[in-house]
Amino acid sequence: MSTYSGLVERQKAFFSKGKTKDIHFRKEALSKLRSLIKRHERELMDALKRDLNKSEFEAYLTEIGVVLSELNFTEKHLGKWTKPRKVKSTVTMAGSKSYIYPEPYGVALIISPWNYPFQLAIAPLIGAIAAGNCAILKPSELTPATSGLLAEMVGKTFSEDYIAVVEGGAETSQGLLDSNVDYIFFTGSVPVGKIIMEAAAKNLTPVTLELGGKSPCIVHSDANLELAAKRIAWGKYINAGQTCVAPDYLYVEKSIKDKFIRLLGEAVSTIYGLAPQEGDTFTRIVSKRHFDRLGSFLTNGRVLFGGRQNPEQLLIEPTAIDNVDWDSPVMQEEVFGPILPVLEYDSLSEVVTKVNDRAKPLALYLFSESKEVQKEILAKISFGGGCINDTVMHLASPYLPFGGVGESGIGAYHGKGSFDVFSHEKSIMKQTTKFDLPFRYQHTKDALRKIKLFL
Repeated sequence: MSTYSGLVERQKAFFSKGKTKDIHFRKEALSKLRSLIKRHERELMDALKRDLNKSEFEAYLTEIGVVLSELNFTEKHLGKWTKPRKVKSTVTMAGSKSYIYPEPYGVALIISPWNYPFQLAIAPLIGAIAAGNCAILKPSELTPATSGLLAEMVGKTFSEDYIAVVEGGAETSQGLLDSNVDYIFFTGSVPVGKIIMEAAAKNLTPVTLELGGKSPCIVHSDANLELAAKRIAWGKYINAGQTCVAPDYLYVEKSIKDKFIRLLGEAVSTIYGLAPQEGDTFTRIVSKRHFDRLGSFLTNGRVLFGGRQNPEQLLIEPTAIDNVDWDSPVMQEEVFGPILPVLEYDSLSEVVTKVNDRAKPLALYLFSESKEVQKEILAKISFGGGCINDTVMHLASPYLPFGGVGESGIGAYHGKGSFDVFSHEKSIMKQTTKFDLPFRYQHTKDALRKIKLFL
């Protein structure tokens, strides 16, 4: 029996009382969560600064503000989402009415990562609460200040039988996975995602896996190059590239490559300054191990701009490299840092073939003014989601469910998607007793002939 089985059993016992299914209970919990975040905004910013050197602007934009926006959207629409949905009945079910009832799973385990340690813990928690579940949060041990603050905030606001935060490393995650929860929501790497899914399979526990991969960013010759450079510089290097949907590599049409790299370098300098690795506003690499891994990529090709490091502060300035190919180490795994490999192409068919030869990416970004080019890329490449003429911003819309496909993930959330992912849709048909169709019963005369005609 797992060390955490007692906690899971207490939450299951609380869930069985039915309180979490009450719409007013859910709304009150979401309201408490919103007040809690606003009350501790300063402490959250300080914790994110200690863990990752995040600036106040970046901490609010990518962590606190986006969560408050998600909360507001959920509270506004929750009443409508929780109602049973009436759907059509077929003629063979004459007299019936059909409904879909969303219902919670029970105890949801949310395992969150270190790159956005607040947002990626609380955003799925909003969905779990909205759907009527109990929840156990397991934040990352690599961001201890934020994880500790999360545990303190949640612990003094919610009963542990309802929402609990459990801190610890991989052995803690494994113990929780062995505890027979009702749903697992994991955000992290592909290798760990496979471990999560294997553990879930033992109890046939449903999962959502928000993973990653090598997300391409394609710049076609007809793109608005200055705007593309600005938006790619922002999307790639925000959070020091430690974003699951950051452009992982640049695929730029050969005829505009030199001009675009110049514009990209200028955009980086404008947004992040001339020496961000020496300043106090650029996000640091989370650990020495990740810093060393990223540093090794700098030897894979020719540095186009950037490349300077600050080992004491675990900072690497925004960097682009070329003279790499698909066999280079930097192209064998998700970069997950402020290093952008640059590849060039002559034809779109080459891009389609090369991207499709690899695992389906979590995101794809295309910069082109051509509707034909846009249509071709969208039709021929499978990926989780993305943007045309922008980067990362699709995550900000509550109307766009976010998730991967294939190796980049299973399931999607944000907005109503967060409610849906933590809800089981129970199908109910309510049949009339005022009449009965006799030919559904085989003893009726000519039953087979009549059922064939009817169907």
